[in-house]
Amino acid sequence: MFQIYINTLLGIIINNTLTLYPIGIIIIDMNAIGKFLKEERKKAGLTQVEFAMRSGLGLRFVRELEQGKETVRLDKVNQALAMFGMETVPGKKEE
Repeated sequence: MFQIYINTLLGIIINNTLTLYPIGIIIIDMNAIGKFLKEERKKAGLTQVEFAMRSGLGLRFVRELEQGKETVRLDKVNQALAMFGMETVPGKKEE
């Protein structure tokens, strides 16, 4: 799994449930990362095609990332997250 360190307060709605992630929290769910990117992309008024072009990523990758695909390249995930001032880091999975 990947981890994303949140440097601001972030609210993510998954299955109609709002979850707030405070500063320093770790998300270890690719679905949450995909959800975050999708919401931020929409807030920015970008389609998937526009986001892919601006971030330098392929449309297929953007679609798979937003769907929470777990077998994605970390460098490309960071490339997408960089559009919103974020990055992922590898870390030990909590059990």
